[in-house]
Amino acid sequence: MRTRFVYDRNVDATADTDLARLAGAIAEPARARMLCCLMDGHARTATELAAVAEVAASTASAHLSRLREQRLVESLAQGKHRYFRLADDRVAAALEGLLVIAGAPRGEFRSTTPSRLRDARTCYDHMAGSAGVALHDRLHAQGWLRGASEGGGDYTLTPEGAVALETLGIDIDAARSARRRFACACLDWSERRPHLGGALGAAWLQLALRRGWVRQDLNGRALAVMPRARREVPELFGG
Repeated sequence: MRTRFVYDRNVDATADTDLARLAGAIAEPARARMLCCLMDGHARTATELAAVAEVAASTASAHLSRLREQRLVESLAQGKHRYFRLADDRVAAALEGLLVIAGAPRGEFRSTTPSRLRDARTCYDHMAGSAGVALHDRLHAQGWLRGASEGGGDYTLTPEGAVALETLGIDIDAARSARRRFACACLDWSERRPHLGGALGAAWLQLALRRGWVRQDLNGRALAVMPRARREVPELFGG
């Protein structure tokens, strides 16, 4: 017997329309370039984003208004300047997922991501790239994290993991109290495997920057893993 699927307009009748509007906001190339630029977690002015998108200032303003209407970006006023940034980490995770789909291979996967970004980069406020994926895997291998192994899943921090990360300098209570997911898998755009996202992933990146384990480019997403990281925490950065 053939199963028939009937689309019920009474079930959240505006969801499909809202999705179409959101997709339309992302679909324009100039707006897509702006969003990808903001994935490093830094706020930028409309002038800077106009240069990234290769459009006039007036056109950039219209694009940014569209992105604000769809709650993809938010603006912040500081003195005479107005800055724009991604609305929250959920937007960054959605964009990272769309980049995976956009670059989905038709055979054996070979990343075309520039080597510096593939090695280590920011994904909004946490670590991505091969270093981020390796960290994710080592946290599991140490028995510090448990849970789903695919993009989008939530993780549980084990008691041993909590003690270890607090000893390294992460405020676990503060990460748990953040108004976001605590620890989750974020599917990596270049590696096609998960790295650590959520409040714990953000706390880890901030710790790594403070300790000098990684260094971030001033004008981009690239991260450099420093030699001291492998000396001081070889169990997480490799020997």
